[in-house]
Formats: sequence, C-alpha cells, structure tokens
Amino acid sequence: MVLIESEALFFVGFGLVVGILFGFFGLGGSFFVTPALLVLGHPAEAAVGSGLVFVFGTSIAAAVTHRSAGHIDYRLGVLLILGTAVGIEAGRRVLFWLAEKELADFTISVAYVVLLAGVGLLILQRVRRDRLVNPGDRRSSPVFERYTLSQLPPVLSLQSDVRVSVWLILIVGLAIGTLSGFLGVGGGFLMIPSLVYGVGISKSIAVGTDIFQIAGSSAFGSVRYLQEDAVHFSVVIPLLGGSILGSYVGSRLTDIVDESALMGYFAVMLLLDSIAVASKTVSHTYGIRILHDLSLVLLIGTALGVAALILYRGGRTAYHDSAG
Repeated sequence: MVLIESEALFFVGFGLVVGILFGFFGLGGSFFVTPALLVLGHPAEAAVGSGLVFVFGTSIAAAVTHRSAGHIDYRLGVLLILGTAVGIEAGRRVLFWLAEKELADFTISVAYVVLLAGVGLLILQRVRRDRLVNPGDRRSSPVFERYTLSQLPPVLSLQSDVRVSVWLILIVGLAIGTLSGFLGVGGGFLMIPSLVYGVGISKSIAVGTDIFQIAGSSAFGSVRYLQEDAVHFSVVIPLLGGSILGSYVGSRLTDIVDESALMGYFAVMLLLDSIAVASKTVSHTYGIRILHDLSLVLLIGTALGVAALILYRGGRTAYHDSAG
C-alpha cells in the first residue's frame, strides 16, 4: 500500500513539472511521459496510449487558459484536428502491427532517441542563429509561401493577417498526426514551428491553436487506444492531477517570461532525454542496471530543472513589475 501511494505521489509531482513545460512551451508533455513509461518498463502500446490520454487531459486545461487570453484561431484548429485525427489512426495501426511482430518496444525507443536528439539540435541551431542576427532582421517570409500548394483554393484567412490553403493545413495535420498516433506525442514540437515559420502566424496564436488541436486530436487517439485496452489509468490519473495545475501556471507565464531566452535550456533537456532513452534501451537489452538508473535521473532531473527555471524567471519578473 505504501509503495502504491509513493508511486502515485511521484506521478503527481512529475505531472506538475510536465504540465508547466507543456503550458509554457506548448510542447513537451508526452516528450517526458511516454519515454518515462518506457523507462519504467511499460509496454510500448501502453506507454503511447497512456501518453495520449495524458496529453488530452493536460491540453484541455491549457486550452481553457489560452482561450481566455485570445490565443486560439478556431478555424485553423478545426482543420488541424481533422488532419491529425486521420494521421493518428494511421500511426496507431502501424504501432500495433509492430507489436504483433514483437518489434514495438525497440522501434519506439529508437524513434524517441532520434526524435529527441533531432528536435534538440534544431532548436539549438535556431537559438544560435537568432543570437547572431539583429532582432529587427529576424522576421522572414513564411517558408510555405515558396510553394504553390500554400495558395491552392480554397484559401483560409487566419489571425495574424495570414492567408493559406486549406489543403496545406490538412497535409500538415496528417503528417504530424501520424507521428502522434505512432509515438503518443502531441506533435507541438513540429506543429508550432510549422505554424510560426511555415505559415507565418504569431507565436502566441500558434501555441494556443496547437494546444486546442491537441485537445481534439488526442481525444480521438485516446478513444482508439482505450478500445485496445492500452491505457494504464493507475499512472495517467495521478499524472493528470499534477499536470492540470502545472499547465495553468505554465500558460500564464507565457505572457510575462521571454520564452526565447529559455529555448536553449529546453533544447539541451531534449538532448539529455535522448541519451536517457538510449540508456534505457541498452540497459533493458543487456541488463545493465546503472544505465537504467541514469535514464531515470536524466528524464526527471532535466524536466525538473527547466520547470524550476521557468518558475524562477516568472517570479522574478512578477516581483520587479510589482515593485516598479
């Protein structure tokens, strides 16, 4: 009984930390939950399914906060939900096919190693480039404007004075949804750059709209994994208990803390988490206990460190504003 209560408390605390990261950066929820469940020995299907249910619950709380701040473009969000829902079903089918071949655990672990490292390196590159460029010169034309597909009728008028093809939005949603259904991620790490740098909408609208679409698409994915009995509620419920408060706090801090100043730390965290998942994979393959312990320390320690930094920056800014 004590062990069960201790485990529940651990997941409540972990959910609080992950919720702060998710609400602040608009990504990161399942980046920690699904790898953590893999490290703790949960089957790949259950880790992915539980990750999607967690993302759904967390995104609901964050979406309410962003709605009150006017950060959601609903027409864009609905289109993204349609595209990602189809993609999630495709990704889910691939995962269960791999599970039948007893290849799911290894494949998902390797995919997370590559994904975490790749996104971490891309963010570091972006941060370094922004530091070398004058602030007034950073705004460039949206990447997707270079392609004819971006203006293929019908064209949708979005917030931030942007017009883009409905087909382009659906394709973006389909691609990211497939990854979401396969790995249990919300897809924000790809969706937000796609909306900001690809489509050209503002960062705050991109985060709010992405969280809105995650709420809708992850609801669909959660139902599909529930039908396969691939969700561990003993883990998900305490995680959600902590993350609801965390996502509210993180969402509020987006208006008072300069997110760009913390992106470098977030990128390093993803790189270390990539090492954590790799350590877990080697540990489970060859039975090296110390690598298993290392993977847990890296996953939990990095998330806790960046969340603490966000809270510190937010508290310091609030103090200076009130004193001024």
